[in-house]
Amino acid sequence: MWLKPEEILLKNAFKLWVTEKGNDYFVLQRRRGYGEGAGGLTGLLVGTLDTMLDSTSKVAPFRILHQTPDSQVYWSIACGGTKEEISQHWEWLEKNIMRTLSVFDSSDDITSFVQGKIRGLIAEEGKVSCGQEDDPEKFREALLRFEKWFDLPQKEKLVTYYSCSYWRGRVPCQGWLYLSTNFLSFYSYLLGSEVKLVISWNEIWRLEKTSNVILAESIHVLANGEDHFFSMFLHLNETFLIMEQLADYSIKRLFDKETFQEVPSLSDPLQITKRGLEMHARNEQFRAFFRLPKEENLMEVYESFLWVPFSHFNTLGKICLSESYLCFASQDGSQCHVIIPMREKPDRSSRALTVCVRGKRALRFSEVRDFERLANAIRRRCGITASPQHSASTEVTCVNCTFSLGVSNFAVNYGHLENLGKYQIGWSFSFQKCLCLNTLLKEKMKEQSWNIHFSEYGRGTSMFCTKKTRDLIVRGVPEALRGELWMLFSGAVNDMATNPGYYSELVDQSLGTSTLATDEIERDLHRSLPEHPAFQSDTGISALRRVLTAYAYRNPKIGYCQAMNILTSVLLLYAKEEEAFWLLVAICERMLPDYFNRRIIGALVDQAVFEELIRMHLTQLTEHMTDLSFFSSVSLSWFLTLFISVLPIESAVNVVDCFFYDGIKAILQLGLAVLDYNMEGLISSNDDAEAVTILNKFFDNVTNKDSPLPQTVQQNSVGNNNKASSLLKVDISDLIKEAYEKFGDMKSEEVESMRKRNKLYVIQTLEDTTKQNVVSGISSDFIKFSASQLDDLYALFKRQHFLSCYWTMNSPVLLHHDPSLAYLEQYQLGFEQFSLLFSLLEPWSLCSGKDAFFLWAFRLLDENQDGLINFREFCCALDILYSGTLTNKLKFLFKLHQPPGKITSHCIRNVVHYVFSGYQAQFIQFSKTLYNLFHGDPEEESLYHAVARVTSLLLRMEEVGRRLQEPASPLKSTTSHTQALLEGCLPDGEASSTPESSFNTPNTPITLVASSVPQEIEWSFAFEQILASLLNEPVLVRFFERPVDIPARLDHAKEKAFTHWPDNFNCML
Repeated sequence: MWLKPEEILLKNAFKLWVTEKGNDYFVLQRRRGYGEGAGGLTGLLVGTLDTMLDSTSKVAPFRILHQTPDSQVYWSIACGGTKEEISQHWEWLEKNIMRTLSVFDSSDDITSFVQGKIRGLIAEEGKVSCGQEDDPEKFREALLRFEKWFDLPQKEKLVTYYSCSYWRGRVPCQGWLYLSTNFLSFYSYLLGSEVKLVISWNEIWRLEKTSNVILAESIHVLANGEDHFFSMFLHLNETFLIMEQLADYSIKRLFDKETFQEVPSLSDPLQITKRGLEMHARNEQFRAFFRLPKEENLMEVYESFLWVPFSHFNTLGKICLSESYLCFASQDGSQCHVIIPMREKPDRSSRALTVCVRGKRALRFSEVRDFERLANAIRRRCGITASPQHSASTEVTCVNCTFSLGVSNFAVNYGHLENLGKYQIGWSFSFQKCLCLNTLLKEKMKEQSWNIHFSEYGRGTSMFCTKKTRDLIVRGVPEALRGELWMLFSGAVNDMATNPGYYSELVDQSLGTSTLATDEIERDLHRSLPEHPAFQSDTGISALRRVLTAYAYRNPKIGYCQAMNILTSVLLLYAKEEEAFWLLVAICERMLPDYFNRRIIGALVDQAVFEELIRMHLTQLTEHMTDLSFFSSVSLSWFLTLFISVLPIESAVNVVDCFFYDGIKAILQLGLAVLDYNMEGLISSNDDAEAVTILNKFFDNVTNKDSPLPQTVQQNSVGNNNKASSLLKVDISDLIKEAYEKFGDMKSEEVESMRKRNKLYVIQTLEDTTKQNVVSGISSDFIKFSASQLDDLYALFKRQHFLSCYWTMNSPVLLHHDPSLAYLEQYQLGFEQFSLLFSLLEPWSLCSGKDAFFLWAFRLLDENQDGLINFREFCCALDILYSGTLTNKLKFLFKLHQPPGKITSHCIRNVVHYVFSGYQAQFIQFSKTLYNLFHGDPEEESLYHAVARVTSLLLRMEEVGRRLQEPASPLKSTTSHTQALLEGCLPDGEASSTPESSFNTPNTPITLVASSVPQEIEWSFAFEQILASLLNEPVLVRFFERPVDIPARLDHAKEKAFTHWPDNFNCML
């Protein structure tokens, strides 16, 4: 165990201790009387002494000391009861500390660093052993330090914390890393030097584990163009996984606007916990591995042996239990796995469990650890009644008892065709008649191989999936079994069994709807495999329309995306209409997440993974083509359509076979194999166009010699390229086999890790592109901000937008989010966030009435009255206030004070005149706003006098205008009354009957009592009257024409954005 560093003297200690290992900074010692060489008088005395001491006074037989070369002082830092225990500590020091100490210049710095690191490890061990829930006092202390050091809003939820070192250049700073819902924070205070770091998760571009000469293993964070390295974690992998999960949660919540309604542990950002994140990650991994519906969650895990009948031995693995499924995976995850749906309630439990399924096959689990708990869990979760179309009652026999479970048995007979709604359309064109004898024999041989496999490994959901299954997939699936196996391997069979009748309801509900998605679907219907006879008639087109429209209705977030029509067309060739729908669900929502949306983020992420794999496996190609972005643009259609758009249809279906079994790994492998096959041609190509031509010719010459499709379909899909026909033909089975042999060693876990590592970079790159598009679009709107200033404004606006999402799921920007909107509308601000940002950027220092001023400005900018303003509207307002002319600035202020619907304008000789139509209260408030603008100005007193003169003149003009309009019945003068109200707004003793009354204390806030204003009196002013009155006051003209230091205002806003929170911020949230 690690010890609190304490100084010890070694003057007489060497008589009691023997040094076994040592270096310049650490010494590992063994106490005499223990281990080898325990004999001798000294060893006997030490052993006797230790035996006589009680347990609290005994000394551990092994210890590690810290020293420096130029010091005689030693510090005890670790002890152990066994050599194995102390050796682990020694190895950790050599791996994580030794390389670091060489960067320090003095012995004192080395000792201070080692002591701080050891104290951090002790605290870390205490936290891990107790846990947050078991030791709330430690977590409460950490929370108090977190709130004190970083001054974040109280709503920010601390998830966990770790002891580590943060590297500033080549010098590490020992401190604490705090991981909260929205921020990564680090604090260190050592030798009078304070280091404080706060990074938003949504600002991170890279998050990865790295290692180099100095750092054995560290976590690299790239944010805002700066690299940050954290190392010397006691549990680095655990820390990295939590950071990865928090970053992914932030990306989904802030960029994709997910609300996590189906994940209670993540639905409230104020209640996020480490345990909740770990549970969510575990559930996602469980569902992805077994291809289960999204409603399934991993409840319990048991170690067990499973009797494998085809191998005649027990294989060690784990039973994974969810609400509706009992799953088993062997220890390495590759030998075999099996899924058992639970449908009916069991009676009893026993130590051994034998599951009997259709075909007189049994799955026998033995040596189940904590068997009683497993049996009780099965009782609780087996109460779901099976759909009679997709499951059959089977028996589970135990020692001394028997109980029933339902197991899905998906074995469909495709020989009889009744109607389109129940059978796949591809076979309705009787392709069997087109088969030659040789092809027919090959199909029969394939079917026979699979039948043998079914007899040994089972059929349906409970079938064992093994290496032999993958071998059969690689060789090609027979046409008659393709739909069944696609449903099985994708997990769509479980989705359909869980939701009987769901598709029919969707079809009925979506029938006749007219949306943007349905319009796009109608446009692409006849572009979907037009060469195939199945889609040359209304039968196939109608089925395709129903499936795509039903899915767009089910998932409006995706709706419809190009390439979905191509995929669905192929699915309909081999699966029934309802099955094709569930296969599409499995592809879009589970197997290819984020592929089919407006930004196709998932496809771009997998292309980044593909580039990384090219660098790893095709080094010769990498050396020739340093810029691999070319392959990203070329391979986009490969990923989006699973090679269907580039390969002949009879070859592409073999790729789809592999995809449904191995997921995206199969597509990545095949992509590498294609490039490897064409390596020589790609290296010798002179430009990108020539490389594209090489790949296109290659795809045109990929054939499937075992395909039973009609000759017309094959000819149309290949094309009439004479040059291509002269090239060497490549059989798709051989290409897939080569892909598995050369690149099949990559694991699905590694692919998922690479996906997560690249996702942040891809999203931030897209965000950067979006910013450039928005900024360039606004620059063309005659706004006077420079490009760099617009960049800064966009960053501030976007950050403020995220603030509205940080601590709540009910903000206006989330409730009104529409992913179909243009880029400019994706980031918007509600009133609270607008007020916070506008207060940092407005050019004047309002002394009072800020809230009302911000509310009027927000109301004026919100043109569509949806309670949100976009970036263009915000920039237009600031551009007027920063760089607008005197007339434009006054016009902006003039419009602010008009009630909704009261701003009227009319045109005289092509000049627009704005007319003030309102009550005395609006005019008085307009005057008060002018007074408040001058707070702190060097000419403050003169400005107050000038405004007084202007208001007095305007009042007289309004009264004269009224008398001229109604000469027969002159109105009672309101000038004196309004003048009195204006003077009453001033501090006591400051009022005067003349406009020249002085204002000696302008800082006093101006208040207006609404009841004192005669609201029944309506006034009318022309903007030109106000402008003319103000132009007569040079001091006012100078004030409004004074240039604004825009860079200074932006720097001020950037500095205050995250360092100073408004006093009422937590109340606003």
